[in-house]
Amino acid sequence: MRDVAIASFAQTKYVRNQIHETEVDMLIPITREAIERSGIPKPEIGFTCHGSSDYMAGQSFAFVGAVDALGAFPPIAESHVEMDGAWALYEAWVKIQCGEVDSALVFGFGRASMGKLRETMNLQLDPYTMGPLGLDAISMAALQARALLDAGKISEEQMAEIAVRNRRVAKDNPVAQVTGDFEVAKLLAEPYIVSPLRKHDCPPISDGVSAVVLAAGDAIGRGDSKPVFIRGIDHRIDSHQLGSRDLTVSPSTKLAGEKAGVHAGPVEFAELHAPFSHQEPILCEALGLEEGVLINPSGGALAANPMMTAGLTRIGEAASHIAAGRAGRGIAHATSGPCLQQNLVCVLEGE
Repeated sequence: MRDVAIASFAQTKYVRNQIHETEVDMLIPITREAIERSGIPKPEIGFTCHGSSDYMAGQSFAFVGAVDALGAFPPIAESHVEMDGAWALYEAWVKIQCGEVDSALVFGFGRASMGKLRETMNLQLDPYTMGPLGLDAISMAALQARALLDAGKISEEQMAEIAVRNRRVAKDNPVAQVTGDFEVAKLLAEPYIVSPLRKHDCPPISDGVSAVVLAAGDAIGRGDSKPVFIRGIDHRIDSHQLGSRDLTVSPSTKLAGEKAGVHAGPVEFAELHAPFSHQEPILCEALGLEEGVLINPSGGALAANPMMTAGLTRIGEAASHIAAGRAGRGIAHATSGPCLQQNLVCVLEGE
């Protein structure tokens, strides 16, 4: 396999409601920054792939408009995935592995604030047996949390502690949306949104974009940051039907981690895309993360959860953590679908 590295990463500051800029407005400076920091001239980038959702944008083929951020010249080879940008990164990685190109620009974007996100996420369900039930995203997550509580795998206090930890460390992340020092007792005194989930257990609605440049061969190491190598990457999917799987475990994450080579070396930290507090221990168990492994040094999705790019951001944040010399090896995870239905695991190492 070819050595493929993350050459650069750029992202916006995430906000609750971006009313002053369109998706294209947000993308122009971020894609430009990612390209410039990679050290690879724009005409030499061989492939572009991005992730987004027409449902959130409220119009068909909204992803076509996003390409306007890249300019009309030079011509590009471009693709799109109707899901998180982490899967766009996977497509670009495959393209590089096939030897078709030596570099790629990957980005994701979403403005979840434009509609009712809880209801919009219902559209990803099976349209015959589940969609008509009217389940919203938080209600589905609440079913999973309740299953964990009933199985004795977690407590509401532990869920609050996870939220407190993520948002406390996010104070050091200048782009995070929800940060601060919270008290577990005060959080547990708050009312439920959907039992057993309270506000702190749920991700914030976030608007924002992020971008990554991948490089292989002679394109590696041209930029102003140290390259971080993708040593393994894999994604898997569990059943579409929530009633046909055990919601307290994530076999797709476990299998993706095994195929990506998580256990081929020491894991120093993990950036986990766990939008709800109770999902973090599910992912830790699936990936076999032992006590002492640093989880979400960026604050994770509980600090900012830009739909369609939160998973790509986990990969970018993990790469930044390694490039800054804070660790030598770590993993990044992305999820899509209800209750951790689809999962991608990426193993990253420094030089």
